[in-house]
Amino acid sequence: MISILFLDHAEALGGAEYSLLWLIEQLQASSQWRPHLACPPGALADGVRALGAPVYPVAMPRLRRSSRLLRHWLSTARDIAAIARDVDAAILHTNTIRATMYGILAARLARRPLIWHMRDFWLSETPPTRPQLDDGLKRILCAASTRVIANSRATAAHLPCPAKIEVVYNGIPIHQYDVREPGIEPFFQEWGIPSGAPVVGMAGRLRPWKGQRVFLQMAAYIHRQRPDVHFLIVGGSPFGKDDAYVRELQALVARSNLTNFVTFTGHLSDIGSALAAMTIFVHPGEPEPFGLVNIEAMAMGKPVIAFAHGALPEIVTPETGILVPPGDVNALAKAALSLLARPEYAAGMGKAGQARARSSFSMERAAREIQTIYQSVFSGGTHE
Repeated sequence: MISILFLDHAEALGGAEYSLLWLIEQLQASSQWRPHLACPPGALADGVRALGAPVYPVAMPRLRRSSRLLRHWLSTARDIAAIARDVDAAILHTNTIRATMYGILAARLARRPLIWHMRDFWLSETPPTRPQLDDGLKRILCAASTRVIANSRATAAHLPCPAKIEVVYNGIPIHQYDVREPGIEPFFQEWGIPSGAPVVGMAGRLRPWKGQRVFLQMAAYIHRQRPDVHFLIVGGSPFGKDDAYVRELQALVARSNLTNFVTFTGHLSDIGSALAAMTIFVHPGEPEPFGLVNIEAMAMGKPVIAFAHGALPEIVTPETGILVPPGDVNALAKAALSLLARPEYAAGMGKAGQARARSSFSMERAAREIQTIYQSVFSGGTHE
């Protein structure tokens, strides 16, 4: 079997880490590829180890503004290169930007090809204050990579090496997304949501750019016309940040007289029940490189309402949801009201979304496409 060494810097499970976990699960069933993972101890390492894949504990300290940048970069890259040689990895596949910073040197030291999986628009979580620096670093990463995988055409458009890019949409394990017994009533009871109430919901880490503030502004608009609607915000701060933002959201709920109509669930390890409880799923955030939760909602049979920016036009079609002009909160609210007024039409959108998720966004499809890239790189004779 041919070994692939994955690199990821995260301890907690975010969208990129879930995608990697699901990919490794697919590769474990392959007769050709043997996945290995180098990452810090934590939830990702535990999840991959539970799948039976080898995990090698490697801390990948933050390099930006670090006084020990060169020391950390060189020593960690040497450790990764040693692992690559020990497991005879044919390819290094980096799953996050920080891991790629270490991976480009490790791949050079180990004389292995590098696949950079780019899941973001920029090399920082938010738009860079120095775009020229961001572009320059991307050019370095592109030059050091044998192939670049982008998770959407929107992400690919932010990269300066189109000849090296393959677009592979994220996938999800479709079979995990269904309305499981005993249905949604236990969720309603657990969170104090009135039985039978229409639920408009969103899901995402509590970050300003994820759009919870916009969602609450939309909720206030809807509430004035449909006081029977309940609003659900799923997501916490798994990386331990933004307590001030949480307090800001709670204050906005109080000012909007929505205290009895908005539920914050915090972080949920399994959002399936929450998605099942929603009548309509809303994605109110800033432009997303992909937006995994949208295909999760579609797989659960929910119509999606979102702003028409980032990768959303690649995911949501007129048959599966409604896209509105970016930043137009009133349009977002009116789209939700239109679907609430036509439940059968909304349900039809949900069914179309479920079919689209199964045909275009399964983990099996994503794994097949990535394995094709592995085969191309491996057959190129770059493994010395």
